[in-house]
Amino acid sequence: MDKFLYVAMSGAKQGMNALAVRANNLANANTDGFKSDMTQARSMQAFGEGLPTRVFSMIESPGSNFNGGPIRTTGRDLDIAVKGDGWIAVQATDGSEAYTRAGSLHFDSTGLLLNSRNTPIMGDAGPIVLPLPIDSVQISDNGIISVRPKGATAEVFEEVGQIKFVNPGNDQMMRGEDGLFRLMSGQPAPRDPAIEIESGAIEGSNVNSVHEMVAMIDIQRQYEMQVKMMKNAEEADRSSTSLMRIS
Repeated sequence: MDKFLYVAMSGAKQGMNALAVRANNLANANTDGFKSDMTQARSMQAFGEGLPTRVFSMIESPGSNFNGGPIRTTGRDLDIAVKGDGWIAVQATDGSEAYTRAGSLHFDSTGLLLNSRNTPIMGDAGPIVLPLPIDSVQISDNGIISVRPKGATAEVFEEVGQIKFVNPGNDQMMRGEDGLFRLMSGQPAPRDPAIEIESGAIEGSNVNSVHEMVAMIDIQRQYEMQVKMMKNAEEADRSSTSLMRIS
C-alpha cells in the first residue's frame, strides 16, 4: 500500500514543479527575447539501504525552446533584433559574460549602454560606454555603434564601439538563475562576425500563450488525479485494517 501512496505523492509534488515552469513561461509571454522552458517527466528508482523497492516520478527541464520569437518593428534607433541564430553579449551582475536576445537598448547618465533589464551591453573590450553628450545613435547591421556629437551637423557620425554577438550553438547554452544564458563550459564565447541584426526592431517572446494555458490545465488535472489516488490509498488502507480486525 505504501508503494501506491508513494507514487501518487511524488507525482503530485512533481506536478506542482511542472506547473511552476509553465506559469513562469506564461508570465513572460510579453518579455522581449524570452525563451520558454520545456518540461519532461520520467520514473526514477528510489535507492536506499538494500534493494530499490520504490519508484517515483520526476519532472525536469531538459532545456529551453530556442525558436525565434516574432520580430516587431519599432522604428527606434536603439532597438535591435538578431537575425536567425545568435546572441547579444551582456555583463551579468557578477561581472561574468552572459547572453540574451533582449534588444531594446538605452543608455544611462554616464553613457553606459544597457538593455531593458538594465544589463550592460558588451563589446570586445567590455561594457560599451557612449561619449556624452550626443544627439543621436545609429547601429549598423553588424553591430557597429555610431553617434552624432551634440551640436554636430547631420552628416557627422563617429564610431564608438561594436556590440559583441556570439553563436556558439544552442546545444551548448543553458539558462542561469538570473534568466541570462551562458555556455555550459562557463567560458565566454568568441565573437561571430557573420551575425547580422535588424535595427529599429525587437524580438518578442517565443512563448505560445495558448499552448502554455492548455499545458497548465492538463497538469492541474493530473494533480487532482494524483490527490484522488492518495485518498484511494487511504481508503484501501482503512479497509485492510478493518479486515485484519475481523480476522
